[in-house]
Amino acid sequence: MQYVHLGRSGLRISRLGLGCMNFGPETSEANSFRIMDRAVEHGINFFDTANVYGWKVGEGLTEQIIGRWFAQGDGRREKVVLATKVYGRMGEWPNHARLSALHIRRACEESLRRLQTDYIDLYQMHHIDRETPWEEIWQAMEHLQQHGKVMYVGSSNFAGWHIARAQEVAMARHFMGLVSEQSVYNLRDRMIELEVIPACEAYGIAVLPYSPLAGGLLGGALQSQAVGRRASDDTRKEIEQHRSKLEAYEMLCGEIGESPADVALAWLLHQKAVTSPIIGPRTLKQLDASLHALQITLSPDNMKRLEAIFPGPGGAAPEAYAW
Repeated sequence: MQYVHLGRSGLRISRLGLGCMNFGPETSEANSFRIMDRAVEHGINFFDTANVYGWKVGEGLTEQIIGRWFAQGDGRREKVVLATKVYGRMGEWPNHARLSALHIRRACEESLRRLQTDYIDLYQMHHIDRETPWEEIWQAMEHLQQHGKVMYVGSSNFAGWHIARAQEVAMARHFMGLVSEQSVYNLRDRMIELEVIPACEAYGIAVLPYSPLAGGLLGGALQSQAVGRRASDDTRKEIEQHRSKLEAYEMLCGEIGESPADVALAWLLHQKAVTSPIIGPRTLKQLDASLHALQITLSPDNMKRLEAIFPGPGGAAPEAYAW
Protein backbone atom coordinates (compact mmCIF):
# COMPACT_ATOMS: atom_id res chain seq x y z
CA MET A 1 0.00 0.00 0.00
CA GLN A 2 1.16 3.51 -0.79
CA TYR A 3 0.80 6.28 1.79
CA VAL A 4 0.55 10.04 1.27
CA HIS A 5 0.30 13.09 3.49
CA LEU A 6 -3.17 14.39 4.27
CA GLY A 7 -2.79 17.79 2.67
CA ARG A 8 -0.11 19.93 4.31
CA SER A 9 -0.37 17.96 7.56
CA GLY A 10 2.17 15.43 8.79
CA LEU A 11 -0.50 12.72 8.91
CA ARG A 12 -0.07 9.88 6.41
CA ILE A 13 -3.03 7.99 4.99
CA SER A 14 -3.39 5.12 2.54
CA ARG A 15 -3.75 5.91 -1.17
CA LEU A 16 -7.25 4.42 -1.01
CA GLY A 17 -9.73 5.16 1.76
CA LEU A 18 -12.40 2.80 3.07
CA GLY A 19 -15.83 4.38 2.90
CA CYS A 20 -18.10 2.80 5.50
CA MET A 21 -21.48 4.22 4.42
CA ASN A 22 -22.84 0.80 3.47
CA PHE A 23 -22.15 -0.72 6.89
CA GLY A 24 -25.56 -1.42 8.38
CA PRO A 25 -28.00 -0.53 5.59
CA GLU A 26 -26.34 -2.64 2.85
CA THR A 27 -23.75 -4.79 4.65
CA SER A 28 -24.36 -6.80 7.80
CA GLU A 29 -22.32 -6.10 10.91
CA ALA A 30 -20.46 -9.41 10.61
CA ASN A 31 -19.53 -8.71 6.99
CA SER A 32 -18.62 -5.12 7.87
CA PHE A 33 -16.18 -6.50 10.43
CA ARG A 34 -14.66 -8.77 7.78
CA ILE A 35 -14.30 -5.88 5.34
CA MET A 36 -12.56 -3.70 7.94
CA ASP A 37 -10.23 -6.53 8.95
CA ARG A 38 -9.36 -7.18 5.29
CA ALA A 39 -8.81 -3.47 4.65
CA VAL A 40 -6.24 -3.36 7.44
CA GLU A 41 -4.60 -6.50 6.03
CA HIS A 42 -4.28 -4.66 2.70
CA GLY A 43 -2.69 -1.69 4.48
CA ILE A 44 -5.69 0.63 4.20
CA ASN A 45 -5.53 2.85 7.27
CA PHE A 46 -8.02 5.60 6.36
CA PHE A 47 -11.64 4.84 7.33
CA ASP A 48 -14.38 7.35 6.52
CA THR A 49 -17.85 7.49 8.07
CA ALA A 50 -20.45 10.03 9.28
CA ASN A 51 -22.79 10.35 12.23
CA VAL A 52 -25.84 10.17 9.93
CA TYR A 53 -24.80 6.95 8.17
CA GLY A 54 -27.26 4.18 8.85
CA TRP A 55 -29.99 6.62 7.87
CA LYS A 56 -32.10 6.41 11.03
CA VAL A 57 -32.20 9.82 12.70
CA GLY A 58 -30.12 9.95 15.85
CA GLU A 59 -28.92 6.33 15.84
CA GLY A 60 -25.56 6.60 14.11
CA LEU A 61 -25.72 2.90 13.21
CA THR A 62 -22.56 2.84 11.08
CA GLU A 63 -20.52 4.56 13.79
CA GLN A 64 -21.82 1.99 16.28
CA ILE A 65 -20.67 -0.87 14.04
CA ILE A 66 -17.19 0.64 13.72
CA GLY A 67 -17.10 1.19 17.49
CA ARG A 68 -17.87 -2.46 18.18
CA TRP A 69 -15.15 -3.43 15.70
CA PHE A 70 -12.65 -1.22 17.55
CA ALA A 71 -13.76 -2.78 20.85
CA GLN A 72 -12.39 -6.16 19.72
CA GLY A 73 -8.93 -4.73 20.39
CA ASP A 74 -5.77 -6.12 18.80
CA GLY A 75 -4.63 -2.59 17.92
CA ARG A 76 -7.56 -1.91 15.59
CA ARG A 77 -8.10 1.66 16.72
CA GLU A 78 -4.38 2.49 16.70
CA LYS A 79 -3.99 1.27 13.12
CA VAL A 80 -6.81 3.42 11.75
CA VAL A 81 -6.96 7.09 10.80
CA LEU A 82 -10.61 7.62 11.69
CA ALA A 83 -12.70 10.22 9.89
CA THR A 84 -16.31 11.06 10.66
CA LYS A 85 -18.63 13.98 9.95
CA VAL A 86 -20.93 16.50 11.58
CA TYR A 87 -23.84 18.55 10.17
CA GLY A 88 -26.71 16.17 9.47
CA ARG A 89 -29.84 15.97 11.60
CA MET A 90 -29.41 13.78 14.67
CA GLY A 91 -32.66 14.64 16.45
CA GLU A 92 -35.93 16.51 16.13
CA TRP A 93 -35.05 19.63 18.11
CA PRO A 94 -33.73 22.85 16.48
CA ASN A 95 -30.10 22.43 17.59
CA HIS A 96 -29.74 18.78 16.59
CA ALA A 97 -28.23 19.63 13.19
CA ARG A 98 -25.94 22.01 11.29
CA LEU A 99 -22.78 23.70 12.60
CA SER A 100 -23.60 25.76 15.66
CA ALA A 101 -20.94 25.50 18.36
CA LEU A 102 -23.51 23.72 20.52
CA HIS A 103 -24.25 21.05 17.91
CA ILE A 104 -20.60 20.56 16.94
CA ARG A 105 -19.56 19.87 20.52
CA ARG A 106 -22.61 17.73 21.30
CA ALA A 107 -22.32 15.73 18.06
CA CYS A 108 -18.63 15.10 18.67
CA GLU A 109 -19.32 13.66 22.13
CA GLU A 110 -22.02 11.42 20.71
CA SER A 111 -19.76 10.19 17.89
CA LEU A 112 -16.98 9.42 20.38
CA ARG A 113 -19.42 7.37 22.43
CA ARG A 114 -20.71 5.39 19.44
CA LEU A 115 -17.22 4.87 18.03
CA GLN A 116 -15.89 3.77 21.44
CA THR A 117 -12.82 5.97 21.14
CA ASP A 118 -11.32 8.97 22.91
CA TYR A 119 -10.52 10.96 19.79
CA ILE A 120 -11.39 11.48 16.13
CA ASP A 121 -8.48 11.85 13.74
CA LEU A 122 -10.35 13.85 11.09
CA TYR A 123 -13.59 15.66 11.97
CA GLN A 124 -15.30 16.78 8.78
CA MET A 125 -18.08 19.30 8.26
CA HIS A 126 -20.48 17.38 6.04
CA HIS A 127 -21.85 20.49 4.34
CA ILE A 128 -21.44 24.25 4.53
CA ASP A 129 -23.65 26.07 7.05
CA ARG A 130 -24.37 29.51 5.63
CA GLU A 131 -26.24 30.55 8.80
CA THR A 132 -23.34 30.08 11.23
CA PRO A 133 -20.33 32.43 11.25
CA TRP A 134 -16.88 30.97 10.81
CA GLU A 135 -15.75 32.54 14.09
CA GLU A 136 -18.26 30.34 15.92
CA ILE A 137 -17.39 27.20 13.96
CA TRP A 138 -13.65 27.60 14.48
CA GLN A 139 -14.11 28.39 18.19
CA ALA A 140 -15.90 25.05 18.58
CA MET A 141 -13.28 23.14 16.58
CA GLU A 142 -10.44 24.78 18.53
CA HIS A 143 -12.10 23.70 21.77
CA LEU A 144 -12.30 20.08 20.56
CA GLN A 145 -8.64 20.11 19.49
CA GLN A 146 -7.46 21.68 22.73
CA HIS A 147 -9.21 18.92 24.67
CA GLY A 148 -7.72 16.17 22.49
CA LYS A 149 -11.04 15.03 21.05
CA VAL A 150 -10.27 16.01 17.44
CA MET A 151 -6.86 15.95 15.78
CA TYR A 152 -7.60 17.52 12.37
CA VAL A 153 -10.55 19.27 10.73
CA GLY A 154 -11.86 18.74 7.21
CA SER A 155 -14.78 19.71 5.01
CA SER A 156 -17.09 17.97 2.58
CA ASN A 157 -19.21 19.31 -0.28
CA PHE A 158 -17.73 22.82 0.06
CA ALA A 159 -17.43 25.26 -2.82
CA GLY A 160 -14.09 26.90 -3.59
CA TRP A 161 -15.25 30.16 -1.99
CA HIS A 162 -16.26 28.33 1.20
CA ILE A 163 -12.80 26.79 1.45
CA ALA A 164 -11.06 30.13 0.88
CA ARG A 165 -13.22 31.96 3.41
CA ALA A 166 -12.80 29.22 6.02
CA GLN A 167 -9.03 29.27 5.67
CA GLU A 168 -8.71 33.05 5.79
CA VAL A 169 -10.68 33.20 9.04
CA ALA A 170 -8.71 30.27 10.47
CA MET A 171 -5.39 31.94 9.64
CA ALA A 172 -6.55 35.15 11.33
CA ARG A 173 -7.14 33.05 14.47
CA HIS A 174 -3.72 31.36 14.11
CA PHE A 175 -5.55 28.06 13.64
CA MET A 176 -4.63 25.37 11.13
CA GLY A 177 -8.15 25.16 9.73
CA LEU A 178 -8.97 22.64 7.01
CA VAL A 179 -6.60 19.87 5.97
CA SER A 180 -8.98 18.06 3.59
CA GLU A 181 -12.03 18.45 1.37
CA GLN A 182 -14.23 15.50 0.42
CA SER A 183 -16.11 16.01 -2.84
CA VAL A 184 -17.87 14.07 -5.56
CA TYR A 185 -15.22 13.57 -8.21
CA ASN A 186 -14.97 11.05 -11.02
CA LEU A 187 -14.57 10.91 -14.80
CA ARG A 188 -18.15 12.02 -15.33
CA ASP A 189 -18.49 14.53 -12.46
CA ARG A 190 -15.60 16.97 -12.77
CA MET A 191 -17.02 20.33 -11.70
CA ILE A 192 -14.62 20.60 -8.76
CA GLU A 193 -11.80 21.11 -11.25
CA LEU A 194 -13.01 24.69 -11.79
CA GLU A 195 -12.74 26.14 -8.28
CA VAL A 196 -12.57 23.52 -5.52
CA ILE A 197 -9.33 21.87 -6.64
CA PRO A 198 -7.52 25.20 -7.25
CA ALA A 199 -8.57 26.37 -3.78
CA CYS A 200 -7.37 23.12 -2.21
CA GLU A 201 -4.04 23.34 -4.01
CA ALA A 202 -3.57 26.97 -2.94
CA TYR A 203 -4.19 26.21 0.74
CA GLY A 204 -2.52 22.80 0.96
CA ILE A 205 -5.77 20.89 1.42
CA ALA A 206 -6.13 17.21 0.52
CA VAL A 207 -8.75 16.22 -2.05
CA LEU A 208 -10.67 13.09 -1.04
CA PRO A 209 -12.99 12.07 -3.89
CA TYR A 210 -16.10 10.08 -3.12
CA SER A 211 -18.37 8.28 -5.60
CA PRO A 212 -15.38 7.37 -7.81
CA LEU A 213 -17.59 5.19 -10.02
CA ALA A 214 -20.39 7.78 -10.36
CA GLY A 215 -22.84 5.59 -8.49
CA GLY A 216 -21.87 2.54 -10.54
CA LEU A 217 -22.22 4.21 -13.93
CA LEU A 218 -18.46 3.89 -14.56
CA GLY A 219 -18.27 0.38 -13.16
CA GLY A 220 -19.38 -1.43 -16.30
CA ALA A 221 -23.03 -0.42 -16.25
CA LEU A 222 -23.71 -1.68 -19.75
CA GLN A 223 -22.27 -5.10 -18.92
CA SER A 224 -23.90 -5.52 -15.54
CA GLN A 225 -27.37 -6.20 -14.22
CA ALA A 226 -27.86 -2.45 -13.88
CA VAL A 227 -29.75 -2.62 -17.16
CA GLY A 228 -31.84 -5.60 -16.04
CA ARG A 229 -35.14 -5.88 -14.26
CA ARG A 230 -33.71 -5.01 -10.85
CA ALA A 231 -32.31 -1.67 -12.00
CA SER A 232 -34.22 1.36 -10.80
CA ASP A 233 -35.98 3.60 -13.28
CA ASP A 234 -33.50 6.37 -12.45
CA THR A 235 -30.56 4.06 -13.14
CA ARG A 236 -31.94 2.94 -16.49
CA LYS A 237 -32.70 6.54 -17.42
CA GLU A 238 -29.18 7.64 -16.57
CA ILE A 239 -27.65 4.79 -18.55
CA GLU A 240 -29.71 5.69 -21.60
CA GLN A 241 -28.80 9.36 -21.21
CA HIS A 242 -25.08 8.54 -21.28
CA ARG A 243 -25.21 5.41 -23.45
CA SER A 244 -22.98 6.66 -26.27
CA LYS A 245 -20.28 7.80 -23.83
CA LEU A 246 -20.52 4.58 -21.83
CA GLU A 247 -20.21 2.49 -24.99
CA ALA A 248 -17.05 4.38 -25.99
CA TYR A 249 -15.72 4.18 -22.44
CA GLU A 250 -16.26 0.46 -21.99
CA MET A 251 -14.81 -0.22 -25.42
CA LEU A 252 -11.67 1.73 -24.46
CA CYS A 253 -11.42 -0.19 -21.18
CA GLY A 254 -11.53 -3.40 -23.18
CA GLU A 255 -8.65 -2.17 -25.35
CA ILE A 256 -6.68 -1.26 -22.25
CA GLY A 257 -7.40 -4.71 -20.87
CA GLU A 258 -8.81 -3.52 -17.56
CA SER A 259 -12.28 -3.43 -16.06
CA PRO A 260 -14.25 -0.15 -16.27
CA ALA A 261 -14.29 0.15 -12.46
CA ASP A 262 -10.51 -0.19 -12.27
CA VAL A 263 -9.95 2.33 -15.06
CA ALA A 264 -12.23 4.88 -13.39
CA LEU A 265 -10.39 4.51 -10.09
CA ALA A 266 -6.99 4.57 -11.79
CA TRP A 267 -7.93 7.79 -13.59
CA LEU A 268 -8.55 9.44 -10.22
CA LEU A 269 -5.24 8.14 -8.88
CA HIS A 270 -3.51 9.79 -11.86
CA GLN A 271 -4.81 13.24 -10.88
CA LYS A 272 -2.10 15.28 -9.18
CA ALA A 273 -4.53 16.98 -6.79
CA VAL A 274 -6.12 13.74 -5.55
CA THR A 275 -4.92 12.40 -2.22
CA SER A 276 -7.05 9.33 -1.53
CA PRO A 277 -10.21 8.25 -3.38
CA ILE A 278 -12.81 6.76 -1.06
CA ILE A 279 -14.16 3.37 -2.09
CA GLY A 280 -17.37 2.01 -0.59
CA PRO A 281 -17.33 -1.79 -0.90
CA ARG A 282 -20.37 -3.78 0.14
CA THR A 283 -18.48 -7.09 -0.03
CA LEU A 284 -14.99 -8.49 0.46
CA LYS A 285 -14.84 -9.26 -3.25
CA GLN A 286 -15.43 -5.61 -4.12
CA LEU A 287 -12.77 -4.48 -1.65
CA ASP A 288 -10.17 -6.91 -2.97
CA ALA A 289 -10.92 -5.94 -6.58
CA SER A 290 -10.44 -2.22 -5.86
CA LEU A 291 -6.80 -2.70 -4.90
CA HIS A 292 -5.86 -3.59 -8.49
CA ALA A 293 -6.34 0.03 -9.57
CA LEU A 294 -3.20 0.95 -7.63
CA GLN A 295 -1.17 -1.12 -10.09
CA ILE A 296 -2.57 0.42 -13.28
CA THR A 297 -0.60 3.01 -15.25
CA LEU A 298 -2.66 4.78 -17.88
CA SER A 299 -0.66 6.00 -20.87
CA PRO A 300 -0.84 9.65 -21.99
CA ASP A 301 -2.77 8.51 -25.05
CA ASN A 302 -5.33 6.65 -22.95
CA MET A 303 -5.69 9.67 -20.65
CA LYS A 304 -6.40 11.86 -23.68
CA ARG A 305 -8.97 9.39 -24.99
CA LEU A 306 -10.70 9.29 -21.61
CA GLU A 307 -10.73 13.09 -21.63
CA ALA A 308 -12.33 13.07 -25.06
CA ILE A 309 -15.14 10.80 -23.83
CA PHE A 310 -15.71 12.64 -20.54
CA PRO A 311 -14.35 16.18 -20.99
CA GLY A 312 -13.96 18.30 -17.88
CA PRO A 313 -15.82 21.59 -17.40
CA GLY A 314 -12.66 23.56 -18.09
CA GLY A 315 -11.32 21.30 -20.81
CA ALA A 316 -8.33 18.99 -20.59
CA ALA A 317 -5.34 20.11 -18.55
CA PRO A 318 -2.52 17.60 -19.21
CA GLU A 319 -0.14 19.42 -16.84
CA ALA A 320 -2.39 18.45 -13.94
CA TYR A 321 -1.71 14.75 -14.37
CA ALA A 322 0.72 12.97 -12.07
CA TRP A 323 2.45 10.28 -14.12
